[in-house]
Formats: sequence, C-alpha cells, structure tokens
Amino acid sequence: MKFGVADYGMNVWAGGLYDIEERLQGLRKLGYSGTERLEAGSPADAIYKSAVYRKLGMDYSTCLGPDVQSCIQWTAALGKKYVWLAVGENTRNTDFDVFCRKANLFAKSCKRWGIRAAVHNHLGQRIESQQELEDFLKKCPDIGIVFDTGHLAGAGGDPVEIVKKYHDRICVMHLKDVYLINPEAGLETYTDRLRFCELGAGNTGLDNMKVMKALVDVGYDGWVHIEHDTHMRDPLIDLRTSINLLKNSGFVVTK
Repeated sequence: MKFGVADYGMNVWAGGLYDIEERLQGLRKLGYSGTERLEAGSPADAIYKSAVYRKLGMDYSTCLGPDVQSCIQWTAALGKKYVWLAVGENTRNTDFDVFCRKANLFAKSCKRWGIRAAVHNHLGQRIESQQELEDFLKKCPDIGIVFDTGHLAGAGGDPVEIVKKYHDRICVMHLKDVYLINPEAGLETYTDRLRFCELGAGNTGLDNMKVMKALVDVGYDGWVHIEHDTHMRDPLIDLRTSINLLKNSGFVVTK
C-alpha cells in the first residue's frame, strides 16, 4: 500500500494551494508518498506538476482538471487508474435512478480511455448511507469506490463490512476519524453534527485500524489517503499524528 494525503482540509486551512513543491516537501518529511489529486489548469501544467512530483520522489493517484473531459483524458495520459465520478447535480434531492443512469454513461466514457470511474460516498450527497452505496454498486457494476471511512461511519455505516464485501471495487481509500460535536443535529446539517479529524482523535468508536486490518486481509494494495476536512491547528501536526498511528500499528513500514 501507498500512504498519501487527500489535501482538501489543508486547502481550507490555508485558503488554497499556493506552492505544490512546498506542500510535497512537508508531506514527504512526515513519511507520506504523495497526494490524491494532482490539480492542473492546462495540459502543460499537468505535465510540469507531474514532473515536480517525480523530482521529489512523490506520486499521486488521479488528476483534477478544469472540466470533466480534462480529468478523464489527463488522468489516462498520465498513467493513473481512476477519476472521481462527476455527473452534475449530486445532492440529497438528486433522483437516484437519474444519478445512476448518468453514472453508467460516465463509466463508459472512462472505460474507453482505459480508466475507471469511482463514486465518493459523502455526507450530504446522493450516495451517503451504506444502503445507498450498496444499491448504487449493484446498479452501476463498472464503477469503483473512492471509499471514505469517515463519511460512511458518520452516516451510520460499517466501513469494515464494505471492505470485506466490495474490496474489488475500491479504487482508493480515504481514512478519516469522526468527532461528534452535537448529537442532536441531523445529517441534513452534518457539519453542525460532526467534524472530521486526525486518526485516533474521534469520539464515535470508528476504528480505522480495524479497517486497515481488513484491507490487509483482503489483499488491498492500492493508495490509502489520510484526509482531515477540518483542521483546528497546523495541518502538518494532525497529519503527523495520523501517520504515526499507522506506523505504530504496523501498517506503514518506515524506510
């Protein structure tokens, strides 16, 4: 397995991504191997940033461009294996059958480019609960998962069960912990109910190390990205806490 960072929360903390080389150097010092998405504004920018990653001994698992076609084509050209499913409206009010129809068409386009579409289970979006994820996977057999343990646990699901049942559909893992702020708040305003935090700092009983053991047991050998959507301090402090937990649990081999 490779361990990287899904750096959305870092961007929120800083207000944006200003210097990819500085970010990669900071993550490398902590023991991470890269980030999930290389963000590029043009083909030349994608090639340049890919070279920066390589120069620093770092890597990434997909490419995020300015539009859907660019995401698919640049990801394929750069030799990566999946892109996030992006089919327009994606809210709790989105019609499930319409969402699945669009998703299957998206998957066909990805397949023509030799890559896979992957749905990100996410609170507040169309595929939120475990049942919705399982129903979606049945209706969309060619689509993989950007599998997020925190979002699934936040919706009351069991991440270990999903790993055991659908490990062959997982394109990439997002590991995050969940800190319950206000149990009285509903999922319709999930940011009032909970926040995502560094591994081991949650208070809901989510055990990401059990998820990791399940991944090992099923032979998963892909990317595992740590993601903290909400940082309360310098993100590198939180990210150090998370990777140290993985190291101390025997999942990250220190070189």
